[in-house]
Amino acid sequence: MGTGAVVGNLDVAQLTLYAFFVFFAALVWYIRKEDRREGYPLENDVTGEYSRDPWLFVPAPKTFHLAHGHGTATAPNGKRDTREFAVARVSPGSGSPIEPTGDPMLAGVGPGSWAERADVPDLTATGLPKIVPLRAAEGFTIAKEDTDPRGMPVIGCDGARAGTVSEVWVDRSEVLIRYLEVSLDDTPGIGKVLLPANFCVYKSGRGVRYVYVHAITASQFAGVPRVANPDQVTFLEEERVVAYYGGGQLYAVPSRQEPYL
Repeated sequence: MGTGAVVGNLDVAQLTLYAFFVFFAALVWYIRKEDRREGYPLENDVTGEYSRDPWLFVPAPKTFHLAHGHGTATAPNGKRDTREFAVARVSPGSGSPIEPTGDPMLAGVGPGSWAERADVPDLTATGLPKIVPLRAAEGFTIAKEDTDPRGMPVIGCDGARAGTVSEVWVDRSEVLIRYLEVSLDDTPGIGKVLLPANFCVYKSGRGVRYVYVHAITASQFAGVPRVANPDQVTFLEEERVVAYYGGGQLYAVPSRQEPYL
């Protein structure tokens, strides 16, 4: 036998290569199992029944300890989304799209979909609410070089005025503006609503600086989901607020649902 040979024509180099093949296949199998901790096993989108039981690729349940004493979470847990949605299929076939049957802005589908996240606020490393208004963020101010939107009018996609920016909500960990707090003009008793900063465009016109929001009309600001605590926002509330504006990108006006050509 030659140098490095184990037996016959099998040598150390071949054994190393075969060992690598086995290791790599096991690694791919492990990774494919781990990325199926949520959302699996798949189910038939018409009947709701499991389309198959992928036992080989669904991992065993694992329990995760959540930060800041928020308990534990187990995945996979076999739970299904039992929320009721006001939607209907455009055809009975599998894979057919669904359309809202009620208020599309609040239907929770399409661009307005939202996840059932925990109804607790995101926290900083020290355990403080992460996203808060400036009035509750001690030591935070808006730099004089930046635009201070407080006092600016808010204009919807229809060109009408919705209200005025009354406060700015900041992210204490990322040190940036997350939301604008808007006091509505026509419905003052309905309270203030949050406007995600990513949906804002600062513009000037007729000598006035204003905040333009392409996502929704001025009247639709009254339908923005509210937050329970005036000085903090939870994961679930963020989901619903952002989803409302996201839904407006398609459902705010009927023409947005029509083809361009």
